[in-house]
Amino acid sequence: MRDSLIQQKTVKTQIKRAWLQLVHFGWQQALSCLFPVVIFGSLALTQVIPLPILPRYDWLLIIFLLMQWWMVRSGLETRDELKVITMFHLIGLALEVFKVNMGSWSYPEDGYFKILGVPLYSGFMYASVASYLCQAWRRLDVNLVKWPPLWAVVPLAAAIYLNFFTHHYWIDIRWWLSALVVIVFWQSWVTYAVNGTRYRMPLAFSFVLIGFFIWVAENIATFFGAWKYPNQSDTWQLVGIGKLSSWLLLVIVSFLIVATLKMIKEKPPVK
Repeated sequence: MRDSLIQQKTVKTQIKRAWLQLVHFGWQQALSCLFPVVIFGSLALTQVIPLPILPRYDWLLIIFLLMQWWMVRSGLETRDELKVITMFHLIGLALEVFKVNMGSWSYPEDGYFKILGVPLYSGFMYASVASYLCQAWRRLDVNLVKWPPLWAVVPLAAAIYLNFFTHHYWIDIRWWLSALVVIVFWQSWVTYAVNGTRYRMPLAFSFVLIGFFIWVAENIATFFGAWKYPNQSDTWQLVGIGKLSSWLLLVIVSFLIVATLKMIKEKPPVK
């Protein structure tokens, strides 16, 4: 009887601790998503409450610039992280310009700060992915186990990014690239700390999780008019599940760039 009570108490303690760990993990994830939250909040607010003087797209650009300035000013992001985020902004903007002019999606509203039909605020949606990765990396003390060599990672990231452009003129090799990701990162793990306890997860599985949540975020963004796909021109519709593969590959590119830059930054200088 006594052993049974001890066992029940142990189980309750384990459940309570697991719950507290989950809550702490969720809170750290929420803090890491601060920039994306501001983006979605601004999209919703500017759609419900029209702002004066400037078009909506331009107000979004101003809000995101101020948010970026505040995050660096307050110490939530470092200057090195700002460099990474700026690079993602430019990479994302280049992809947006190409895709919009290929008819993949559109930004139908007016705006003064547009390049070839693409509002400048759109780059922040890509930058917010980098912001999340940098924030989560620091808050959860992320470490990589059995990370592949640069000669495998860099060409793979470049091929995934280039395929977003070349598949319009050539065959789409995203599934071949996805298979290659599985092969290259088959033995790779990501470890992270929650309240001093370390956990680990297969790296490929973490790609899938992040990609899924970005696909959910994409549905929210299109609902609030961040951009429109051709089938959403008349009324909003759920973004097709096929887009999940695109976001998965984009997450992989983002993660590979951030991880590579961090490893180069942390590499001790040669004496």
